[in-house]
Amino acid sequence: MSTLTTAKPTHTAAAHRRRVLLASLVGSALEWYDFYLYGTAAALVFNKVIFPSFDPTASLLASFGTLAIGYFVRPLGGVLFGRLGDLFGRKRVLVITLLVMGASTVGMALVPTYGQVGVLAPVLLVVLRAVQGLGAGAEYGGAAILAAEFSQPRRRGLFGAAPSVGVYIGILLASGAFALVTQLPEDQFLAWGWRVPFAASVLVIAVALVIRLRLAESPAFEAAQERSKTAEISPVREVVRTEWKAGLVVFGLQTAQNVVAYLNLTFLAAYLTDTLELSSSTGPVAVTVGTAVTAVALPLFAHLTDRVGRKPVALAGIVFSAAFVFPYFWVIDHAHTPLTVTLAVAVSMGIGVGCMFAPQAAYYSELFTARSRFTGLALYREAAGAVTGGLTPLIAVALVAATEGRSWGVALFVIASCAIGGLAVGLGPETRGRDLAATSVDTLRDSTGTYR
Repeated sequence: MSTLTTAKPTHTAAAHRRRVLLASLVGSALEWYDFYLYGTAAALVFNKVIFPSFDPTASLLASFGTLAIGYFVRPLGGVLFGRLGDLFGRKRVLVITLLVMGASTVGMALVPTYGQVGVLAPVLLVVLRAVQGLGAGAEYGGAAILAAEFSQPRRRGLFGAAPSVGVYIGILLASGAFALVTQLPEDQFLAWGWRVPFAASVLVIAVALVIRLRLAESPAFEAAQERSKTAEISPVREVVRTEWKAGLVVFGLQTAQNVVAYLNLTFLAAYLTDTLELSSSTGPVAVTVGTAVTAVALPLFAHLTDRVGRKPVALAGIVFSAAFVFPYFWVIDHAHTPLTVTLAVAVSMGIGVGCMFAPQAAYYSELFTARSRFTGLALYREAAGAVTGGLTPLIAVALVAATEGRSWGVALFVIASCAIGGLAVGLGPETRGRDLAATSVDTLRDSTGTYR
């Protein structure tokens, strides 16, 4: 009888951890499905049916909306929902962000065209994009925290890889969805076909919502609440004042990863077609393969962090990316074949981005105290995204233009970004094994013997 009694809770806990893993993966997949859909539609559709080039006002809204809103609103969403997550729990906030993000994406499928309602069309789309950014600003951070706080300490890195894998699954789903609808005749694609992938996100929302509503609250959050019932839950100023060292590590690593990732995901396609004059299909094919390779590599590198630590794996990705960037561009600039371009992208993303991204859910969660974790992680991660996510493609294009079509300026930009990331991670602590229920910086320091 005693065996059955003790086995049942263990089985229940293991089943719930698997549910948390699935919830984290599906939520991140939805976030990046939505994000990548918007980017693809902006290039193929919105400039034709929402932001016609003959209208200066609409064109201005297009450039502002597509290049700035999506990135610069995310930190606001991270702070807002991160604060709520530290006050009221991870589960409740993740349900809210899921609904906010999903509803805005489905709303994009219903936006009328410029020909139907005039300038109201781009206004509606930009508003929906802003709302989407608010929800997305806390989605990955919340999913990462939930996965890390429910995991066993010895498998926290591997378990925390779920939302990271979800990111690349979302990109694959979005690119696949648009690949299907672009097979329609152009008039049908522009009339209604492009709306189908946006509307289809309602299916992912439904699945993710059912999973998340069945989750329990994070045990680390509940323990932190018990330990600090009378203490003020840390607002943003307290996160900045007491946990800024952890924030610098997050900002630095995120900067390096974002630059390498967006170099491949956004800049490369334009560079291949506009500068090297390769087929327009070369970039999307290379990114699709690179994304699939990264999705497979992430859990492998995440498992490695449970054995050797978070810092060595992250630093390996940073050093590799800096060392590989000149060979990367040499191959792309001189080979001029889709296969070699695809191989270069797969290596850059699979190893470089894979090593930098894999530790993040566990690493970032372990850097912050329980009562500030959601706020701190979302604030610093999304601040780095606002700076590097939106500006990396623009900086890279400007550097190519300034060097008369050469790639060495972009390569130096990548190396500089990796130097920032390497310095931040190198000076930061190793966090593997930290108590995620710790509520003060001193507790974190004492439990590991390392200074923050």
